Amino acid sequence: MKEKILMIGLGAMGSVLARLLLEQGKHVTVWNRSEAKAGKLVEAGATFTADIHRAVADSDIILICLLDYPATEQVLTGVSLEGKTVVQLSTGTPQDARSMAASFTERGAAYLDGAILATPSQMGAAETPIFLSGSSAAWKHAEPALRILGGGLKYMGEAPGAASAWDLAALSSMFGMMIGFLNGAGIMESEGMSVADLGQMVRDISPVLGQMIKDTGDDIQEQRYAEPQSSIDICAGTFELMVRLSAENKIDGGFAGFAQQMFRKAQGAGFGQERISALMKTLR
Repeated sequence: MKEKILMIGLGAMGSVLARLLLEQGKHVTVWNRSEAKAGKLVEAGATFTADIHRAVADSDIILICLLDYPATEQVLTGVSLEGKTVVQLSTGTPQDARSMAASFTERGAAYLDGAILATPSQMGAAETPIFLSGSSAAWKHAEPALRILGGGLKYMGEAPGAASAWDLAALSSMFGMMIGFLNGAGIMESEGMSVADLGQMVRDISPVLGQMIKDTGDDIQEQRYAEPQSSIDICAGTFELMVRLSAENKIDGGFAGFAQQMFRKAQGAGFGQERISALMKTLR
C-alpha cells in the first residue's frame, strides 16, 4: 500500500516540494487556503482536499510549508494529529520548534522540525541541504520521502530546536559574507572596476576563506585566543582604512563603521594582541 503524504502550503516552495514527490510516484494530497494554487498539481496527479481535518486524517506523513509557526497553529487548530508523522518546514526560531514539538507530541504526533537551506529552484538535487531535528521515529519514517526533496539531509538529533539553530547560524554566516561582498562591490564601483571580477576572485579563494572560518570556529571551541598570526590590532587597521575610503569615495560607510566598532570594542577590552576569535568574548 502506497504511503500517503499531505503537503500543507502551496507557496513557491511548497508547490515545488509537492511536485518533486509526485514525480517520484508518491501518493500526494495537497491543502492550501487558495484552491487555485493546487490546479497544476492536481493535473500532475495530486489530490486536493479543502477539508483540513479530512486531509490530515487520510495521510500518514504531514509536510508543512507555511509562512511561519503561528500560521501552522492556525491551520491545524482542532485537527487530530494522533498517530501522524509531522514535518515542519516553515521558518522559525529554536523556541518556536520546541513549543510546537511539545504541543504536537501532546496531541499524539511524532514531530520533526526542518530547515531548508535552498531556494525552490535548487530543490531535489543530491546536494540540497535540509537540516532536521526532533523525534527519531519521525525521522526514520519520513527520511525516504525527504530525500526526494533534497539529498543533503542532516539529522541533528532529538532536540527539536537544533535544526532551526543550525539554519539561523548558517544564514548568519552566509548573509554576513554577502553584506561584506556588497560593501566590496561598492568599493570596486567607486574605483571604476568590475564587480563581476570581484565575485569571481572571491569564488576562487573560497577554500582559503572557508579554512579561515573553520580555524576560527576551532579556536572559539577550544578557547584559543593567544599567539595570533594576525592580531585584532592588525585586523582593526583594515577597517580604519575602509572607513576612510568610504568617506573619500563617498560610498556608504555603514558596514565599515559597524566592523570598526566591533574591533574597537575588543581592543578596549584588552584583546588587541589576541586572535580574531577573541571578538567572540566581546559578543558574549
